Amino acid sequence: MFVLGIDPGLTRCGFGLIEGSLDGVESFRAHRAGVIETDPLVAVEKRLSQLLIELSSLLEDMTPDAVVVERVFYQRNAKTAIPVAQASGVAVALAGARDVPVRQFTAQQVKLAVTGYGAASKAQVQGMVTRICGLSQVPEPPDAADALALAITYFMIERTERRYPSVRVS
Repeated sequence: MFVLGIDPGLTRCGFGLIEGSLDGVESFRAHRAGVIETDPLVAVEKRLSQLLIELSSLLEDMTPDAVVVERVFYQRNAKTAIPVAQASGVAVALAGARDVPVRQFTAQQVKLAVTGYGAASKAQVQGMVTRICGLSQVPEPPDAADALALAITYFMIERTERRYPSVRVS
């Protein structure tokens, strides 16, 4: 099974494709990871259009069985949250238009699933993604590692939900 993780952002949108299994085998293989970058000096509609085109191309090329997008969690800065929410909406809509199941998890859920600690640092997440996927080096930039972590989280949470059907992580 292939799962595409998307760490949404308007300036930097991370993506990562993980191959894994839902049968309990703890084996993950990272196939591709990277970042889509848009120019902050360009109009928002052009940047969203670029993101739409590039994410659409990734979905076409990778044909994932599921897509995981980081859930936007508003903290303090609305200026940051709004463009992230716009990028997230593009990713969710594209997957939905292709009938690909979409899950969304918060950064805290991802950190907990990947490191065992919901307040883990970016470096800790990167380190665990490297270890879990058996990579020779830490995925860079951090947005790509975060996207891989999102895909890994999908497998971890799906397995738990299948094992315990009355439990559903929202």
